[in-house]
Amino acid sequence: MIVKSKEELAVMRQAGRIVAECHELLKERVKPGVTTLELDRLVEEKIRQRGAVPSFKGHHGFAYSICSAPNDVICHGFPDGRPLAEGDVISIDIGAFYQGFHGDSAWTYAVGDVSEPIRRLMHDCHEALFLGIGEAVAGRHVGDIGAGIDRLARARGYGNVRDFSGHGVGRELWEEPSVPHYGLPGKGPLLQNGLVLAIEPMFTLGDWRAFVDSDGWTARTADGSICVQYEHSVAITEDGPQILTVL
Repeated sequence: MIVKSKEELAVMRQAGRIVAECHELLKERVKPGVTTLELDRLVEEKIRQRGAVPSFKGHHGFAYSICSAPNDVICHGFPDGRPLAEGDVISIDIGAFYQGFHGDSAWTYAVGDVSEPIRRLMHDCHEALFLGIGEAVAGRHVGDIGAGIDRLARARGYGNVRDFSGHGVGRELWEEPSVPHYGLPGKGPLLQNGLVLAIEPMFTLGDWRAFVDSDGWTARTADGSICVQYEHSVAITEDGPQILTVL
């Protein structure tokens, strides 16, 4: 696990802000009729305008600047030319590499009006993200983050995806430790000041199980249920958890 200095965290805040600016842009652009390829181009242009490069493009051969996850897609989906439709829901994961460090954040967007169960799912997964962030305190353990998220998912009847987890982030996009969104309080690696974690719960309206498409990347819910995801990069500091992927 790689602890960052205060100077390194300052750079990571800048990388995180670039990601947040992209998500702010998407709030206005995600609507019926737009394609995820259009959104991908928009995000890449924004990242490069800010003097950064897309973290995902070329990462293990991934060809795009965003991961696109509509409806039953959990994560790692490819943008494509199909227009989004009224009532769809889509999670978009964005990374920006700036002056040697990555910022990483995913957000779920409603496409027009969505059903009430999807709205509740979005609200509750968003709440779970901040519950997990609240556990990112020096002296606690990785298991405390996951346990809190999982309690909320179980209490509200959602599937809590287990096959994909959060992670450390810094000079590398994926660093130790792995941050599952389930676990036992007091278990797992000890958290310490200077760590930066990408916390990213993924909740479904059905079962938590997943499969990966023949493209080798796109992960979907096994039962075809809707999935949403919220993610922030969070620094553990002596002043408590600090979200880096904000404006």
